[in-house]
Formats: sequence, C-alpha cells, structure tokens
Amino acid sequence: MRTQRQVVDYSLRKRAVLRELLAGRVGTYDVCDASPYLKNAARFHGEPTDERCPICRSENLTRVHYIYGDELKQSAGQARTLAELPVLAMTLREFQVFVVEVCLGCDWNHLVEQYLLGRDGLAGDPEGGPEQDAVGGAAAPGTRAAGRRRREAQR
Repeated sequence: MRTQRQVVDYSLRKRAVLRELLAGRVGTYDVCDASPYLKNAARFHGEPTDERCPICRSENLTRVHYIYGDELKQSAGQARTLAELPVLAMTLREFQVFVVEVCLGCDWNHLVEQYLLGRDGLAGDPEGGPEQDAVGGAAAPGTRAAGRRRREAQR
C-alpha cells in the first residue's frame, strides 16, 4: 500500500521467543495462548499464509489485521481483511494497523508488525496532510503548499 509508513517489524522479538522456547526457559503453554476472540478473528477475517507454524509445524499461519485510530470510533479494535485496508486508507486520515499471526491448531500467536495507513501519508493531500520536509520543516518546492505560499508572498 502506498500510504503505509512508520513500519515496525517484530521478527527479532519472535526469534527471541522461539529461542527461549527451544532452550526450555519458556513453556509451550506460555506462547500458545491465543484467545477465543483472536481465533475467531483469524477464522473469519484472517489471511491464510504459506508459512508453517513454528511450534506445531502441522498448520499454516493466518494473519489478522487489527485497526485502531481516533476516526474509527466504534470500529477501533476490529479485525479487517487485507482487501478492506486500502479502502479505509483512502477514506480516513490516519489509523494504525497491527498484524498478528495465529495458528488455529496449537494457538500460537505473535505480533508480526504494526504500521500507519491513511491519507496523511499521501504527498500533496488537498485536505491538509503533512507537507513539511523532514529536515527543514518547510514545504518541498513542487508541492501545493509552496505554490500557495509564493502567491501569498506576492500579494
């Protein structure tokens, strides 16, 4: 998705948890504790993957996308399919997506990544999205904000 930004990948944390499990410092019941709500969300809203479960190795993992944001109101915290996210990204200014992998066989679950979506990530957003340069704080020369400032300065 082109508005995806501020991505946080939790693959190192996952590797650390699996290493702790293999070393015997953590039990299987500590890492295989998916709630019934998470399992239902995986069944009805999840995206199946080709990746095998690292614990039971008999089932493929399912990824669930949870959305959070102020504009979502009552919809915040709901699981959404991957196909719904681009539509929401064009409709809402900004919301956060949490991706959780779930094994429906052994109840393994782990946060895979989180990121922001929304219109604020588009350059030149006509409804007042961020038009500031990350370094200087001023608008880039080719953006609408720069042209608007030039016209205001000429007046």
